[in-house]
Amino acid sequence: MFRTPHTLFRTLAIAEAGSWTLLIAGLILRASLGWDLAVTLGGGIHGFVFLSYATTAVLVSKNQRWSPKAAALAIGSAVVPYATVPVERWLTRRGLLDGAWRRTATDDPRDRSWHDRLMRVVLTHPVLSGVVALAAVVVVYVVLLMLGSPLDAIRGEG
Repeated sequence: MFRTPHTLFRTLAIAEAGSWTLLIAGLILRASLGWDLAVTLGGGIHGFVFLSYATTAVLVSKNQRWSPKAAALAIGSAVVPYATVPVERWLTRRGLLDGAWRRTATDDPRDRSWHDRLMRVVLTHPVLSGVVALAAVVVVYVVLLMLGSPLDAIRGEG
């Protein structure tokens, strides 16, 4: 399904933008109709997709050997509503999403680093890696839910 870094990144960029819609709709429903559950559902979905997009952005930036600036822009774009789609388009225009997954080492000295070797293991075992990544996102998500809202801590409610 995700034969190239571009298809994976584009899919998650669009999903992240869509999840913003759910969160914003939930906030509107809570404010206008008092439906707290709308924020719980929309926010939960958005949080999960946010973490999934960030994980994808890190993997793709490593595979594509982006500059730190491009990687930070891609990862940080998830914080701004709907910014992941224009960032994906910008990366596409610049050719930063071109190419295949780097599953094998080359003569490039950068391929000898531990993190490049780890990336190749992840890429050569996509199903297992996907399950592990999904589990990691779920664990982070649950921990963040248990910690509660940062606003609650500021208000002394946490």
